[in-house]
Amino acid sequence: MIQPQGTPSSHRRRHDREIIALAVPAFGALVAEPLFVMVDSAIVGHLGTPQLAGLAVAAALLTTAVSIFVFLAYATTAAVARRVGAGDLASAIRQGMDGIWLALLLGVAVIALTLPLAPWLTDVFGASSTAAPHAITYLRISSLGIPAMLVVMAATGVLRGLQDTRTPLYVAIGGFAANAALNAGLVYGAGLGIAGSAWGTVVAQFAMAAAYLVVVVRGARRHGASLRPDAAGIKACAQAGAPLLVRTLSLRAVLLIATAVAARLGDTDIAAHQIILSLWSLMAFALDAIAIAGQAIIGRYLGADDAQGAREACRRMVEWGIASGVVLGVLIVLARPLFVPLFTSDTAVQNALLPALLVVAATQPVAGVVFVLDGVLMGAGDGPYLAWAMLVTLAVFAPVALLVPTLGGGLGALWGAMALMMIVRMATLWLRTRSGKWLVTGATR
Repeated sequence: MIQPQGTPSSHRRRHDREIIALAVPAFGALVAEPLFVMVDSAIVGHLGTPQLAGLAVAAALLTTAVSIFVFLAYATTAAVARRVGAGDLASAIRQGMDGIWLALLLGVAVIALTLPLAPWLTDVFGASSTAAPHAITYLRISSLGIPAMLVVMAATGVLRGLQDTRTPLYVAIGGFAANAALNAGLVYGAGLGIAGSAWGTVVAQFAMAAAYLVVVVRGARRHGASLRPDAAGIKACAQAGAPLLVRTLSLRAVLLIATAVAARLGDTDIAAHQIILSLWSLMAFALDAIAIAGQAIIGRYLGADDAQGAREACRRMVEWGIASGVVLGVLIVLARPLFVPLFTSDTAVQNALLPALLVVAATQPVAGVVFVLDGVLMGAGDGPYLAWAMLVTLAVFAPVALLVPTLGGGLGALWGAMALMMIVRMATLWLRTRSGKWLVTGATR
């Protein structure tokens, strides 16, 4: 077992250096991801309203499909980091390759479902008769890039597990630039319209996947790790990811219920809700960067049989989460007069979002703890508990949120229910962390 040397302050400084080195590039990569859709929207928007509406529907479907498989990054990060901590880099990369092969298989399955179901899916998501043809075109073409998207997700997990968040940042920046150039060239230069936008995104995604594979394959050859698919390894990756899939689906259900309730409150409230949700998501990127650092650091400590180091790192990251949450909450309040008019000039919408905005600001420290502990337990490979905890949270949140319109509550009450959801998540995660049951050491859990 590794015994850390030095004073408590030196330990904190060491943890701080590690957190900053991993979290800052991770934040940059996280922010770069939604820029793909923003570029597509900006370019397609000049083609016409039906094309932009079709893109909105197709992008929502694609984002939902891909986000469901985020466990490819989370589970791979934890598994690879453990083996890195144990000093077995060949096994770490072999584990990462299993995750990449699983990503390819899932991607092919999603294509097989999406191509024939594209018309039905766009209809279910409410595409109008004028937008539907464009949505179907974009969805069918873009779905061809889903295997690449999932490979990028899994390979990102490999590199995070190897304590490298800089390469994903560089790849994300390169992918964003390529996507912007290809979209502009194919949509306007080649005159392909919305199909050109879809093809540009597909090419950019495959280029990103190729860049990741070059890095991973190079590491595999350096350490003598096999690149061939291994059925047992792929199955193990799927089993490790299944609980995280349940967690992700439960979280998506929370967000869908909140949006459905906001829609029942009226046009003004749903408009205000969308603005707050966008802001909430942006804040989540900053806090998630610390969680990603937590996944990599905790996995490495546990793989090195250093439970005490993992506990100390967890404590320090929680302090980072609280501090970051306080800063973000204060920024929301102070910057409100500046950013709210950027979203809407409607006074009714501005008035509707104010109470909810204050709730979001007040709960940012809670969110900081939630994101960090989520990352810590993911890094520990504690997926089954995370799935159970999120199901409990959903069970508490759903009836409270659904009662908001019945009891005459407004958007502030709905976001009060969201605050309750975050408090329940914090309580379940804190209880698990305090119990110490997550501190399972060794190269595998």
